[in-house]
Amino acid sequence: MIKLLKMMRDNQDRILTDWLNSLKTAARRRDLIGDVEVREHARKILTLISNPPPNTVLEDFSSEGWQTVRDQLMEISISRVAHGSSPSETAQFLLSLKPVMFQLIREQLTTAPDELFHEIDVTNNFVDAMALHIAESYIQSRDKVIARQQEEMLELSTPVVMLWDGIVALPVIGTLDSSRAQMVMESLLQAIVQTNSRFAIIDITGVPTVDTLVAQHLLKTITAARLMGAECILSGIRPQIAQTIVHLGITLNDVVTRSKLSDAFRLALERSGRTVVQKAGHAPVVAPVAGVS
Repeated sequence: MIKLLKMMRDNQDRILTDWLNSLKTAARRRDLIGDVEVREHARKILTLISNPPPNTVLEDFSSEGWQTVRDQLMEISISRVAHGSSPSETAQFLLSLKPVMFQLIREQLTTAPDELFHEIDVTNNFVDAMALHIAESYIQSRDKVIARQQEEMLELSTPVVMLWDGIVALPVIGTLDSSRAQMVMESLLQAIVQTNSRFAIIDITGVPTVDTLVAQHLLKTITAARLMGAECILSGIRPQIAQTIVHLGITLNDVVTRSKLSDAFRLALERSGRTVVQKAGHAPVVAPVAGVS
């Protein structure tokens, strides 16, 4: 084992060159990751493998002595995920080291067949362990990226817009599941506080179906908004959704509803003491009602 590590240190430049040549013949998308970065990754890995802490053996890749190698593999996997490489391409990066090492071992241990087979077996298992580790790290890194993107998309899918002073609207588009309903509620309540709005319009024109669960989510959001001092108006109730609500026996008696967002906006303006008037030759303007602030 010590002989193998010394062999790697003494031939580090040659191993690196042969490894990079092996990578050139392997299937790799050079438009995703450049040769310079691949060379730097290979150099770092090779340096760390060749110079482990004392008493570190190749037979146990999970030992503390190989922690720096595992950390470096994690860093490489993050880079590969960012570049869009596949898990197999990422693992192939390490597996390409095998034939290089096998060739070196054969040349150095030609006269000692037992030792040759042993070192090849150890090297084979060690490289496999590294490849498995970088594949697992790749999946973990990709899962984190996907989770972050889903969270960002969720935030973008629940925008709260300010229609007028004291009137906010939250257009909901797509399926409203439990996690998204929680995001809808948080976004709306936060907007009510930030804008000091007295009226909040939840528009479900873009919600394909409304079942009992979706209705419960909406009622909870409306109740929470009321507790914040805002009056909620539910708009965008299409005929099909109205029939579904009736068939399911969902009660919306305490909820002000309108079929269109424009109707809900007009109602909010009226209840806030404003009215829409149209001057001759001009577009409609909103004017405050006398005696109402």
